[in-house]
Amino acid sequence: MSSYHPVSSMLSPANRLQRLASRSLFTVGVLFSMTACASSLHTDASSRAQSSAAQPKEGEVFDFAWLKGHARQLAAQPYQSHQGELPDSLKRLDWDDYQQLHFKKDAAVWRDEPSEFRAEWFHLGLGFDTPIHMNELENGESTPIPYSPAAFDYGKSQVDGEALPKDLGFAGFRMQFSTDWQRDVVAFLGASYFRAVGSEMQYGLSARGLAVDTAMPHPEEFPVFTDFWLEKPEPGSDKVTVYALMDSPSVSGAYRFDMSPGEPYTMKVDSAIYPRESIERLGVAPMTSMFMIGENDRRTNYDWRAEIHDSDGLAMQTGKGEWIWRPLGNPEQLRFNAYSDENPKGFGLMQRDRNFDHYQDDGVFYEKRPSLWIEPLGDWGKGSVQLVEIPTLDETFDNIVAFWNPAEPVEAGQELLYSYKMYWGSQPPVQSNRARVVDTFTGIGGVIGKKRDYYSKRFVIDFAGGSLAMLGQDAKVNAVITTSDGRTEIESARPLHSIDGYRAMFDLVPPSEEGTPKPINMRVYLEANGQPLTETWQYQWTPPPVEDRELHNAGHLK
Repeated sequence: MSSYHPVSSMLSPANRLQRLASRSLFTVGVLFSMTACASSLHTDASSRAQSSAAQPKEGEVFDFAWLKGHARQLAAQPYQSHQGELPDSLKRLDWDDYQQLHFKKDAAVWRDEPSEFRAEWFHLGLGFDTPIHMNELENGESTPIPYSPAAFDYGKSQVDGEALPKDLGFAGFRMQFSTDWQRDVVAFLGASYFRAVGSEMQYGLSARGLAVDTAMPHPEEFPVFTDFWLEKPEPGSDKVTVYALMDSPSVSGAYRFDMSPGEPYTMKVDSAIYPRESIERLGVAPMTSMFMIGENDRRTNYDWRAEIHDSDGLAMQTGKGEWIWRPLGNPEQLRFNAYSDENPKGFGLMQRDRNFDHYQDDGVFYEKRPSLWIEPLGDWGKGSVQLVEIPTLDETFDNIVAFWNPAEPVEAGQELLYSYKMYWGSQPPVQSNRARVVDTFTGIGGVIGKKRDYYSKRFVIDFAGGSLAMLGQDAKVNAVITTSDGRTEIESARPLHSIDGYRAMFDLVPPSEEGTPKPINMRVYLEANGQPLTETWQYQWTPPPVEDRELHNAGHLK
């Protein structure tokens, strides 16, 4: 049995809009930002309070040790926010105006160098209202990159670039690789958000440097990458290194990203985290994605497309080696789960379903969205993989968050070191040698053609791969089903030749107590002769209130 036991709760989505408004999100192939909580500062070029860039002193060499020392010193000082320190002309931009601000391709960093990489800047404005400092790094020497209006085309935005402050700063950056100078392979924009693409060159889910107090009763905190150092790559090298300084009211940190494009796009991340104060819920290696409609959850099925999601499941390989698949959902209330483990081998948000016919979206191509797998390096100790699912009625809202939460309390003055690899692409770098879950379907329970006398929910799980296709006709395959509440009936496990796999199916009859129903957790795997054949499917379902449990009986049934 797995050490992954979900701790579940249903939380009110209070402060959700505030949290969304305080961050910037990548969604549906475009950059999306909410500005309802924008700073109340009203500054102009002559009076704006400039933030100070982090730079080594004369004679000091920039390296990761220096950056960690600077972050530690920063954590010992009171936090200073620089949100909103930009001219009114940029604050007043609406979405259409902001889209007019384009970086000029011929101004890209390393464009005239024998480099496999180029870097471009994002302009400040709209919800991107915290000035970010950019630096080029070569042989341990840090050189600030100043803002220049000559590097931007302002289009029809009516922004006068020449009137902007010379030390304006930037909103973030993007990079291209030599295989295609027009399309990005990675971008950092908004708080500590970033994302990358695999060989299909399609953006999807995002990652963050750190998550602080996600899905808590009080507002979430979004640390910001305030300074970046882009290390000049060696000629012909397919690896580029970026350093980042992070800061927020409760924590500062130093990050190093060693990145290599390809399938998958690989990042090795080294992070040093320095809390200013105790943190109730720290999220390490956080991922943010979107799930609105899927084959297992059709709550918002008013759209013409059958499925709408950037990711369809959370995959986990436990410290003991068990593989778990947790399909995502779009619940009616905010839902939180914690899967306890010790020294996890990996976890990630996956887009397993890569069949265009299941989405039919020829605009944003959900079937090409990358999966993201996190491989911890070293021992992470005890903790849990935590999953947050937030209700959404629109695909432009990233409503899924997953991260590692350490079990030990996070206190001020600590140094927390985490290293891990990130793999962005169509397939994770490692997979179970057992059969995987390929589909999850849900619907009304009962027997077709017979009147239903009570309410039940049907769950159907399809497994494929592993040794399933090799099983003979006399193989006795059983579905091992465990639920935290209710009772199961009409259980079966039978071959599904169309996928060279097996289908497990059962009905779950929930308790009939009055009041607010509690979530029910389920586990299913297939076994033969006492040996597991598949990964473990885990799921959570909250039954409707007793008065809303429709039986959907046809009039001719008696």
